[in-house]
Amino acid sequence: MNTKKRHENVLAGMRGLELWLLAGWFAWIAAIYTLAADSGWAMYGKIYVLVVFCQLPVWLYVALRGRWTESAALWWRVSAWGLVFIVWLWLQVFGMESLRVPDIPGGCFATAAMGTMVIEVAVQLQGYFRKSGGAGGWWRRISLERAVLFTIVLIALTLAAMAVSSMDDPQYNRQGFLLIGFEFSLPALFRHWWSFWSFALQFCVMYACGYLFFYINSRVLVAKVLKRYGIVLYAGGVLATAALLYPLIAQLLLWLPVNRLLGGVFPSNPFVMENAFAAIMIMLISLPLVVSIQWGRQNSQIAALEKEKAQAELDLLKQQLNPHFFFNTLNNLYALSLTQSDRTPESILQLSELMRYVIYRGKETAVEVEEEVRYLENYIALEEIRLKRRADIRFERDIRVQGRQVSPLLLAVLVENAFKHGVEPSAEAAHLHISLYCDEAQLRFRCENSFVSESEGPPGIGLTNLRRRLGLLYPGRHSLETGTKNHTFIAELIIDFS
Repeated sequence: MNTKKRHENVLAGMRGLELWLLAGWFAWIAAIYTLAADSGWAMYGKIYVLVVFCQLPVWLYVALRGRWTESAALWWRVSAWGLVFIVWLWLQVFGMESLRVPDIPGGCFATAAMGTMVIEVAVQLQGYFRKSGGAGGWWRRISLERAVLFTIVLIALTLAAMAVSSMDDPQYNRQGFLLIGFEFSLPALFRHWWSFWSFALQFCVMYACGYLFFYINSRVLVAKVLKRYGIVLYAGGVLATAALLYPLIAQLLLWLPVNRLLGGVFPSNPFVMENAFAAIMIMLISLPLVVSIQWGRQNSQIAALEKEKAQAELDLLKQQLNPHFFFNTLNNLYALSLTQSDRTPESILQLSELMRYVIYRGKETAVEVEEEVRYLENYIALEEIRLKRRADIRFERDIRVQGRQVSPLLLAVLVENAFKHGVEPSAEAAHLHISLYCDEAQLRFRCENSFVSESEGPPGIGLTNLRRRLGLLYPGRHSLETGTKNHTFIAELIIDFS
């Protein structure tokens, strides 16, 4: 029930996030085209309202998606998605672009539709990767460098599309010089197909030159120089990197044809200090981001090492615990062979179940509470046979919820400790009262047993290991209290499942 509720909350959050992204994208469209038209709030509001109105089916589909798509058939979900995002979305683009609404710049509806499609595909991919678990690991583990590269390619393609869309407009293309305007024309893109890819490649080269300084700063200057030698040598490394590379990078950018076409974006002299200043600023501005990313990566590695250390320690505690039970069961078997009791076959079967649980189920990370109870029943039955005199042994259990899980052999430690240090050595009538209560919120386990005040030999490792295991398995979600009262040893364990 909790898992289903969490899944519903995640889906609702993704729907809200997608609506927020769409609203933000439409705001960008309205602001950019208002600026291009050199207008004000009236134009901004008109563009925003028209774009939202034209994509109203998209908004309704996203807002209502979780209420009916989960139970609908696959073909119906695919058909509805295609009707909204392929048929309607692009049908309204062609309709609105053909109408040429007065005062509305051309291309804004097509640009809005393209952004909507990108957002929808990104959200669907994120949902798919979340469902598939490991299949989307690469998406979640995408590095900062790859994210920057992806952004560079996206910006280059966008600028290339805007450049070819501006080529046929005299107000942008004059006397052999091109001014990139906020324009997008699908027919112009196909007319100037090879120019589009030429622009895209050159823009990628331009931004990749800046990315080179970022990469050196991230992988060398911060990771090696700053980390090992401090801020002074890091600053010297930044200046040395800029001095060595900026004239070469500037000359490469001057050789690009797009530089001349755009009217000389870069200074004609590659040695001017503006180029060096730009290289230094790229490295300094990216410094806080790079440091925070590497700090987070280092913390993740430390957390992983601590988890591995805790798991190794837990495995060691289990290895110490299992032989302890193993020797006890051998003693049980020896006692049965001496008495030649009629209960020997049944007891041997119980012993077999007990050993199977210790050896096989004891290796699991968690078992159901019912399995642990059956183990305790078998263990208590075998221990009763070994007792020299009859004891008052009671085991009350109240399991309100089936299927709750605990780590194996946790409860058994308290019972084994009660027999070893309380019931067995007692020269008088002994008692052991065990109660177990389990509901959806917590498990409560209580042992009360008579005990011998002065026991010979060093204390066993059972309770010590139990406390350590609880600290590793249920940190902050358990309590184990032990004490004595009127010659009775009381141990109470509470595990919180929340």
